[in-house]
This record gives sequence, structure tokens and C-alpha cells, in this order.
Amino acid sequence: MKYRTIGSDPAHRREVSVIALGAMLMGSRTDEKTSFAVLDRYVEAGGTFIDTSDNYAFWEDGGQGGQSEELLGRWRRSRGIGDEIVIATKLGARPLAPGTSYVDNPEGLSAKVIRESSERSRERLGVDKLDLLYAHIDDPATPQRETVEAFAALVAEGTVGLLGVSNQAAWRVERARAIAAASGLPGYEVLQYAHSHLRPRTDVPDDMFPDGSLGHAGPDLITYLRAEPGLTMVAYSPLLKGAYVHPDRLPADFDHPGTPPRLAALHDVARETGATVNQVVLAWQLGGSLPIIPLVGASSVAQLEETLAAADLELTSDQRARLDAAH
Repeated sequence: MKYRTIGSDPAHRREVSVIALGAMLMGSRTDEKTSFAVLDRYVEAGGTFIDTSDNYAFWEDGGQGGQSEELLGRWRRSRGIGDEIVIATKLGARPLAPGTSYVDNPEGLSAKVIRESSERSRERLGVDKLDLLYAHIDDPATPQRETVEAFAALVAEGTVGLLGVSNQAAWRVERARAIAAASGLPGYEVLQYAHSHLRPRTDVPDDMFPDGSLGHAGPDLITYLRAEPGLTMVAYSPLLKGAYVHPDRLPADFDHPGTPPRLAALHDVARETGATVNQVVLAWQLGGSLPIIPLVGASSVAQLEETLAAADLELTSDQRARLDAAH
């Protein structure tokens, strides 16, 4: 396994594995025995960066979420896991009542929610400190200063280490970071957005973000990432939920003329390297100029093994140039 550092403050920055493991469906769709086996193998292989959220997986049982955090808490206790494993979680998108969703009834990012939800996450995970805490979605109804100050207060108290943000417009991220910087407060240092080799259209809605696909790392976000060397992006859905292997799963926002040439380039490089298309996608993310950590879920140890092998796949400069240029 290879590693990279996230965060700039020496007091809070962490070295993490270059591939993060997503625990979204652990404790719900993925049963406990399988989840523990995947987690054990990930750690055995040198993995140190696990991702969850307080709302995972509310949609599986019509509840409010928390299953993934609870499972990770049981796994940590049963294995004697300490702070050598970085666990990131999120808040802001937990539905306020069973049977509702983050679209119409989210908890939001008020100071009260940030404090209370982070406390519940710490309890479920069984930790005194959250290594990395994200603002999961935007909350236009709450003043950004209130959100920024509430997150910073948790860092000052020592119950949170690094701060991150997900699924917000680049200008909103910059505004929040500017507020923090002007006040001498810690700001967002890790960005979590959907990112893969295939590029989505941005003029059509997707299922997760019907109001404009803000979950995707679009050109504005990528430009911002390039301009801010202290930031790291954690890329969720890098394998498009299996669509590289099962094209019928490709979301509608990837149905455009630019997709076939990029798929063809991926398959060409996969044949040349003897790797799978999924591994080529991950290697392309890992070896690029941007600080990207792919976040990959696994419902079996076999799936995880394919992912782990991507960390050792080195693409040539010619292969990378062809992958970049295809459009």
C-alpha cells in the first residue's frame, strides 16, 4: 500500500492509504460477517482510511441511518482498533424523521446540529475524536459563519481533527474557507465529490442531486483544487457503481458523445497492462497531478482485492496522455 498526507496543520494532519474504503452499506445491505471480513483484509493490506456517514444507510430500512457507524464501532471494539485507522464521517444529510430523506428533510448544518450529530457519531463509532468530519451537503438556510464557527469549535475542543466538505458548489466552499481564514479558524481541507475517468454532463440532473448534479467534481471544482495546494479530494463513486463492468448501469448523465472514446481508451490501456478496466480507472486517478484519493466500496473480499491491486499499477506517460486526451 502507498500513503499520502491529508491536512496542512501539523497538529491534525494524517497519513492515510491512497485508497479509501467506503463503508456506506456495511451494517445494512452488506451483512456483518462480510463487512468484518472486508475491513480485516483492508487493514491487513495496509489500508488506513475508512469512510462513513451518520445517514448511512437510511434508505435501506426507511430509518434515519447510523447502521454503518454502529457496525464500524463494533468492528473497532472487537479488533482493538485504535487511532492508527483514520475514520471519516459526515453530517448534515441525515433525515430528521424516519421515512423522509435529505432532499426534503435534512438535519442541516446549524451549530446545534453540528454539535449534537457529531456527539452521536462519536458514540456510535466508539471514539473520543473524529479524525475527519465532513459537511455532507450544503445548507443554504444556515449562515455560513455559523457553520464554520461550529465546526471550528469542535476542533478547538479536540473532538474533531480535520474538516471536510462534500457536494457543495465551489464558490460556497471558497466562501466558507475564506470566512475561516479571516477569523483564524480551521477550515475545510478535504473535498469529497464524485469523480471518475468518464465525465458526466452538467446540464442534466442525476438521481442523487436533482437540482444540478453538485455531487460531481466539475471543472470549477477541479480548477479550485489545482489552485489550492493544501486541499485533497476524496473521489467517491470512482467506478460508477459497477458501470465500467456493466454498461447498462451507466447513469443517464454519462450518455453523451464523449463517453465512447474515453471507454475505448480505458479498454486499450487495460489490454496493454493486463489489468482490469476498474484498476486502470483507479490508477489513472492515483497517478495524476491532482491530489485524489479514490473512495471505493466493496461487498466482498474479492472485490476489495481487485481494488487494492490498483495501488501498484503504474501507467506510462503515453498511456496517461491517451486517457487524458480521449473525448
